[in-house]
Amino acid sequence: MTVTSAPSFEVVDGWEQLPADYSHPDVADVAVDSSGRVYLFCRSDHPVLVYERDGRFVHSWGEGVFTMRAHGVTIAPDDTLWFTDDGDQTVRRFTRDGRLLATIGTSGRASDTGYDGKTVASITHGGPPFNRPTNLAVAPNGDLYVSDGYGNARVHHFTASGELRRSWGEPGSGPGQFMIPHGIAVHPDGRVFVCDRENDRVQIFSPDGEFLDQWTEVQRPTKLVFDQRGVAIVGELCWRAGMRSFRSGPIEHHRPSRVAFVDAQGTVLARLGDEGPIDETWGAADPCRAGNFCAPHGLALDPNGDLYVAEVTWTIGVSKDLVAPSCHTIQKFTPHPSR
Repeated sequence: MTVTSAPSFEVVDGWEQLPADYSHPDVADVAVDSSGRVYLFCRSDHPVLVYERDGRFVHSWGEGVFTMRAHGVTIAPDDTLWFTDDGDQTVRRFTRDGRLLATIGTSGRASDTGYDGKTVASITHGGPPFNRPTNLAVAPNGDLYVSDGYGNARVHHFTASGELRRSWGEPGSGPGQFMIPHGIAVHPDGRVFVCDRENDRVQIFSPDGEFLDQWTEVQRPTKLVFDQRGVAIVGELCWRAGMRSFRSGPIEHHRPSRVAFVDAQGTVLARLGDEGPIDETWGAADPCRAGNFCAPHGLALDPNGDLYVAEVTWTIGVSKDLVAPSCHTIQKFTPHPSR
């Protein structure tokens, strides 16, 4: 099916009913199970927050289990959850109520890639699992793919039981090379889509890691999910003037954070966010306005087609005195009635 139009969404302002004594300055990712329950993976004292579809708080868990580098969460077909913790150097599988089922990687042990612990440019070579892994995707056959990550430049392919089958990738900007492989998704046909963040592109591979194609219309892609029509929904992190894309070069003007809708050919059909008058601090619309984005980092669709966007607002905005601490870190969007 050829898709020529993007889905249309409207924000559900005030969706989350966060308990008064809880906070989450960064929500790294979000996932939704088959019943519609929503799981936030946070860099906070309460790492995993669980909500009903209408925003009612259910409970939290994971206290003392995860580092403050929460990164990715993925729902498996059986409704177990895979959490990627780049500070712990592991991906771990849990039941929905927090019982540990499996671990891949060794807690606290990073592989050798030349990484200096600070800059992606310091990585000299791809290494084995893991050096600050970022996300995990489950293939239709049950195999696992992990993007790795801030301290590596590789994708690792595991069996469903966690046995390493292959790895691919090296630092760089050529085909099959990465500068922060950040998000990963597997299409129903088995192709592997990797958000190559600092190269401003999504790379597409066969299930065995053969480079097939790349999408270059996207900006600093962080996470990718597919809707029922096959449209890719991509979180796009902002570029601020003075930063540098490894593929596109120096950034001269601010480019706001948004969410892009991309067809099967890699063409951006539409974008969500960046609405309203210009904010002088950003040179773009106010990122804290409901429906706009400061730092989209995680995405999820629920069984009803609702879209959830998680943001690392403290890391990108608050810590740099660019936005107020009250700026949103999770937003829900529903399909527009006119869709």
